[in-house]
Amino acid sequence: MKRILLFVATNLAVLFVISLVFKLLGLEGLLQANGIDLNLKAVLIYAALIGFSGSLISLFLSKSMAKSSMGVELIEQPTTPFEHWLLQTVARQSEAVGIAMPEVGIFDSPDPNAFATGWNRNDALVAVSTGLLEHMTRDEVEAVIGHEISHVANGDMVTLTLLQGVVNTFVIFLSTIIGNLVDRLIFKTEEGHGPAYYIVSMLSQALLSVLATMIVMAFSRYREFRADAGGAQLTSRRQMVDALRALQRIHEPQDLPAGEFAAFGISGSIGEGIQRLFMSHPPLEERIAALEGY
Repeated sequence: MKRILLFVATNLAVLFVISLVFKLLGLEGLLQANGIDLNLKAVLIYAALIGFSGSLISLFLSKSMAKSSMGVELIEQPTTPFEHWLLQTVARQSEAVGIAMPEVGIFDSPDPNAFATGWNRNDALVAVSTGLLEHMTRDEVEAVIGHEISHVANGDMVTLTLLQGVVNTFVIFLSTIIGNLVDRLIFKTEEGHGPAYYIVSMLSQALLSVLATMIVMAFSRYREFRADAGGAQLTSRRQMVDALRALQRIHEPQDLPAGEFAAFGISGSIGEGIQRLFMSHPPLEERIAALEGY
């Protein structure tokens, strides 16, 4: 909760500073001089409400959405020696990083993968795929769990979601301004909004959303390196490297089927060139190289 409040307060301060900069630069006066009566403060507040609401709702519903969309079966009463071991491993690692015991589950997928989600570090879910359990040794699975527990301990679910809210805010804010400028200055609409405003606003929003996605994915790749380092600390560097090499051997698994949770998995799809800018995970060889130099 402290992380959420601090992050929201920081971004409210950012919005205030940007509003002040626009005022000092005379942007509102420039808009009004060209017949554009646009209250930038009101637009900022509107954009923030829209930009953050979807992200926060998604965050608070993340566990229930993951359970239903991924078909996660929670281990509440372990019935096999492996389930006992899995719960004990998660409990031990959670205690080591100082978080509450997450819910633990298994989902049916032939691809070896795992993910963590939840609205805060003390109310999380860690789930592993059946493919992961079939293709990895216990030492490798333990390292993967350490990677996911590190995501939880680092608050990555909250930070990534709120970062998405911030970029959403600026996408809406800037596309609104661009739409108004084109509508009034080029198409000379005198009152209200003409068709150009809606068309240009939607096109601007689509283009800016692509750029925003690149920013969010860059942070997602950065936090994968941190989670790998955390997994190595909770187990060993050898175990974490072995787990990543096991993923390499199994032809670089694709993203999780529910795109929303792909950024929280242990592995991701391969990308080259411009596609790399939209990858939620760095290439496995880079992650292994980072660990070997860790």
